[in-house]
Amino acid sequence: MFEDKVLMITGGTGSFGNAVLGRFLNSNVKEIRIFSRDEKKQDDMRHSLQSPKVKFYIGDVRDKRSIEEAMGGVDYVFHAAALKQVPSCEFFPMQAVKTNVLGTENVIDAAISNGVKNVVVLSTDKAAYPINAMGISKAMMEKVAIAKGRSLGLDAKTTICCTRYGNVMASRGSVIPLFIDQIKKGKELTVTDPNMTRFMMTLEDAVNLVIFAWENGKNGDLFVQKAPSATIETLAEALIDLYHAPKPMKIIGTRHGEKVYETLVTREEMAKSIDLGDYYRIPCDNRDLNYDKYLNKGEAKFSNFDDYHSHNTKRLNKEEMKELLLKLPSIREDLGL
Repeated sequence: MFEDKVLMITGGTGSFGNAVLGRFLNSNVKEIRIFSRDEKKQDDMRHSLQSPKVKFYIGDVRDKRSIEEAMGGVDYVFHAAALKQVPSCEFFPMQAVKTNVLGTENVIDAAISNGVKNVVVLSTDKAAYPINAMGISKAMMEKVAIAKGRSLGLDAKTTICCTRYGNVMASRGSVIPLFIDQIKKGKELTVTDPNMTRFMMTLEDAVNLVIFAWENGKNGDLFVQKAPSATIETLAEALIDLYHAPKPMKIIGTRHGEKVYETLVTREEMAKSIDLGDYYRIPCDNRDLNYDKYLNKGEAKFSNFDDYHSHNTKRLNKEEMKELLLKLPSIREDLGL
């Protein structure tokens, strides 16, 4: 499917970009373009890969010209560039807007003007019922992408769709590397709320979701992969068992901007979602701006649905959590497996 095609990954030096490279580097893809503003990570990646198939472009999604220049001749775009940390976005919300919202618009506009065939925009469960600046900016990012896709229509040359996924295990800034670092340093594991739940996905799952969206998406679609969840306490105990560490845990309480559980699909989205087995496809709202429809006609079926969230999905026990953790290369390397 990617034979002789050019794939561009924005934010390509991050965890997701590295996972995509692992999947496609030895495939028949013609070229993979890594677009990011971090020259140090690009240089590290360049030296470690030594692959003529991978091309590096310094730029910022906030700078439309730099994207336009990098996107010439590109067939497919995986848009992963974003500000993702909840605390930093809380303190600097306009920076989240500039990167996550305006930057996404720049990427999509550049893709359309360059005749790119498919754009897959990566989002997060924090965009569903958002309570923090990061989630709000990601929700607006989704709205921008979906609106652009809807306005292009189903027969357009460029297809734009979104993926939304939960906690990607061992990704940069996530809780698993923090817990492992605390274990290695002999510190207490700082647990926010033992009963807090989070969806658990591997990077491989995230790549699979993006490829599924790329293969099956129509303009304005949003795709979600069904995923299990675990409590933070279960996750901490599983890591303590795997690393044969002492068991001290310090309960620090829920931090600013955090939810007790995360929602992947809202009730309103569930009412129109299409169950594809391992995935939900949520087509865009195709109503027009005829306000009489909004004022005089509602949707009774919404009351028959519930959100799809980390409290009501399959809950992993400690042994199942350990089994999932052992799929992570970094943990297997640590444990000499």
